[in-house]
Amino acid sequence: MSCVWVVPILLVLCISTPLSQGSTSATTGTIKVGAIFTFSTVNGKVSKIAMEAAEEDINADPAILGGWKLSLVMHDSNFSGFIGFVGALRFMETDTVAIIGPQSSIMARVLSQLTTELQTPLLSFTALDPTMSPLQYPYFIQTAPNDLYLVTAISDIVSYYRWPEVVAIYTDEDQARNGMNILDNLLLDRHSKLSYKAALPTEATRSDVHEALVKVSSMEACVVVVHTYTKIGLLVFEVAQSLGMMREGYVWIATTWLSTVLDSGSLDVPNPASFQGALTLRQHTPDSQLKREFVQRWKNQLSNGSVGLNPCGLYAYDTVWTIARAVKQFLDQGNNISFSDDTKLNEISRGTLNLRALSKFEGGWKLLNNILQTDVNGLTGPIRFHPDRSVLNPSYDVLNAVKGGGHQLIGYWSNYSALSVVPPEELYGENPPNRSASNQHLNSNVVWPGGAEAVPRGWVFPHNGIPLKIGVPNRASYRDIVRAVNSSSAVAGYCIDVFLAARRLLPYRLPYEFIPFGDGHKNPSYSELVNKITTGVFDAVVGDITIVTDRTKAVDFTQPFIESGLVVVVPMRKMNSSAWAFLQPFTPSMWGMIGLFFVIVGAVIWLLEHRTNDEFRGPPRQQLVTVLWFSLSTMFMAHRENVGSTMGRFVLIIWLFVILIINSSYTASLTSILTVQQLSSPITGIESLVSGNQAIGYQVGSFAENYLMYELNIQKNRLFPLGSPQEYALALSNGTVAAVVDEKPYVDLFLADHCKFSIRGDEFTKSGWGFAFRRDSPVAVDMSTAILGLSENGELERIQSKWLSRKLHCKGDQGGSSDVVGSDQLQLESFAGLFLLCGIACFMALAIYFCYTLYHFKKHCPGGSACIGDGDGGAGPCSSSSTGPVPGRQGWKRKGKSGSGIRRVQRFMSYADDKADVWRLKPKRKRAAEGDDVDDTWKPQTTHSYDDEFRGSGSNGMDSERQKEQQDRHVRFVDNKFSR
Repeated sequence: MSCVWVVPILLVLCISTPLSQGSTSATTGTIKVGAIFTFSTVNGKVSKIAMEAAEEDINADPAILGGWKLSLVMHDSNFSGFIGFVGALRFMETDTVAIIGPQSSIMARVLSQLTTELQTPLLSFTALDPTMSPLQYPYFIQTAPNDLYLVTAISDIVSYYRWPEVVAIYTDEDQARNGMNILDNLLLDRHSKLSYKAALPTEATRSDVHEALVKVSSMEACVVVVHTYTKIGLLVFEVAQSLGMMREGYVWIATTWLSTVLDSGSLDVPNPASFQGALTLRQHTPDSQLKREFVQRWKNQLSNGSVGLNPCGLYAYDTVWTIARAVKQFLDQGNNISFSDDTKLNEISRGTLNLRALSKFEGGWKLLNNILQTDVNGLTGPIRFHPDRSVLNPSYDVLNAVKGGGHQLIGYWSNYSALSVVPPEELYGENPPNRSASNQHLNSNVVWPGGAEAVPRGWVFPHNGIPLKIGVPNRASYRDIVRAVNSSSAVAGYCIDVFLAARRLLPYRLPYEFIPFGDGHKNPSYSELVNKITTGVFDAVVGDITIVTDRTKAVDFTQPFIESGLVVVVPMRKMNSSAWAFLQPFTPSMWGMIGLFFVIVGAVIWLLEHRTNDEFRGPPRQQLVTVLWFSLSTMFMAHRENVGSTMGRFVLIIWLFVILIINSSYTASLTSILTVQQLSSPITGIESLVSGNQAIGYQVGSFAENYLMYELNIQKNRLFPLGSPQEYALALSNGTVAAVVDEKPYVDLFLADHCKFSIRGDEFTKSGWGFAFRRDSPVAVDMSTAILGLSENGELERIQSKWLSRKLHCKGDQGGSSDVVGSDQLQLESFAGLFLLCGIACFMALAIYFCYTLYHFKKHCPGGSACIGDGDGGAGPCSSSSTGPVPGRQGWKRKGKSGSGIRRVQRFMSYADDKADVWRLKPKRKRAAEGDDVDDTWKPQTTHSYDDEFRGSGSNGMDSERQKEQQDRHVRFVDNKFSR
């Protein structure tokens, strides 16, 4: 870029007036500031008036610059970059401390090279290229929000209205080009896209604009962003109106150039109606007393009605004041305004080139830092800069152009809270800001192009567009789903009716052309058919296209119009009844578990009732029979034994509940087995197919082949392609394949005519059929909405009933549906919870019973003694572990600790086996009232024999007959215990 300007620099320097060499100091008391604009433009006129007003106000206040006077020198570039550059050179010759401008970013890049070399700050509120980095252009400052925020606001508006595509028309120069590139990336982040960019020359003619708009009118997207100069922008709208592109359905978004036209209403706009309904943005400036006074002054004094005030005027006024305050601070810091020759220019000066005429501002870097540290309130609000030199709180007003060249405010955008209907300064207190989609709002009273009040969809199928080329599979089997009629381009079937019904719900005309794919003798490859969209052969595919992952990577699908998953079809044989049919309701493991719990529950009840219930006592054989009889009889609620203990009743209640569930389930399953015809197959579902080595059939052209091979890892030599329902039936009947894997809608049609087959297992994939379109096609979205409408109004179900509902053609009760197949045997897993509950109840009861018994054992026989009963549960004496052997019983006592432990366990078992006497459980006070003064425990006698003890016990009020009976029982008990 610098090489381009070598020639003009040389020409200017050749004619320059020689100045003094070396350093110079400003001593005239005048501070010169340059301004480069095209003053014939709207922004140029407004900026000139505002800057002159600022100069006047600064010089009128001695407190600002003291004895210095601000001199604002203006240079009209007259739309020429070369003239603008010459003006900048003139400023460098006349000791200028700062330059305001230029209007275009391309000139700003060139002038920044010059001002950086000569250390002169360059400030601009119109050259807002977002790519001009302060690292590359250190002396360049943008005093207004750059276009990064502008295109971000546009992308948020597009996202708010959910427009899928946008077309951009822009001037082919750095600022507009870079802005549109950023917009493209922002739209992608918001699930939209910039589908086309039409670049116009900087000096575009009407024919250039017409040619670009003709291309835009033939496209599907109808949201158009215009980012250009005022002159070209107005020409774009004028040509668009002549082409009928300002009608209902279109959306036009203009950048800030249109808001300047709307604000400057006094200018002569040739055709205000051409941009009626367009949206535009305007830099937002908060309301303040200072701003209101300046607006009133503008109307009454400054403009004299020649032009309306726009944000450029406010930013121009504040920019001049920013420089003045920075200069004041520069002087207050004790610095001098001085200039010197650039040594680099002196070294390369040759011949007649007077490069020494360009002077360097010695305090330029300090003045630049003072500008960046500005912190005041101006007409545009708070004036501050971030470390990256961006302005504080960038925000915009969102305007809608209305009839008569006026406009209405429909909301605001700010970098803090995005879209809102509340001024941004009222939201700055929120921390953190709420930028969620639900919090984005704009007023709904927008007048769109053509006078429409409803929000345009942002996409319209062009009236002059080429009809969609829609591929349709020409099937050889299941032709009710989709088929070509008589080998022609006419098609029919279930899928076609769904497409036509959905098309009728579209809010626009959709021209199309059906093109059959396939020869009709065999089913085409659906993967190949879908790939035709990516190669441009078809624009869409309508048919029974299964939505799978690989296909969604290449095309866009509509909402599924029918569910479709893979199922397994197998041949079924009738199960004949047998003599052992009554065992079929339960599996062998279930029968085993039931028998085991019968024994467990019976044993638990016996343990809990043995010491207190006479019905659970007696000889071992009798007790075993009692346990088995009791547990088995509970199945029929026919048990005769009474259960008296609390723990026993608790266990019995849980067990009876389990028995109730088991009986009910057994009865229902056996009834089904004996009354419903049963079919059987060794294949129970996809799991048994994967684990085995049987041959598997699949439909030609279906995605099932790839799914079985790559997802389930089934070898290809096990897969057999089948082309029709007749081939299905033949292959299954003769054993060529053990099963067929196909999608549920096809299988339902197959089973309606073939009753010897059935579905085994559940669907092992979940997908559906949809229509395929090219990527990012808005038609796919609208068709999805239409399909949902068909589902809600019942039309989709009616179409399905017309084509896919069949009556069973089977004789008798036999059928192919999986619902007819007998239910599987009841598994143990189904009752695991019941058995677990019963087991826990048994364990808890036994634990409580053991603790209770152990407690009374220690209570009645303290010191480790054990109560030795009479062999039938009667009370007996306590025989201490330290006593000698019982008379007449020699050698029964073991020595050592191990012997003592075994004896203690034996004594506890003997205690637990004895029947607990009722009298021993009564309180002593109650026993005394009944006249029974026998102590709770036997007190051992060491001076006489056991017979003497029993004789002595008769003196406690017992008659001789009872004494003799008790003595006999005791002797029998001792004999039994010690004989072991």
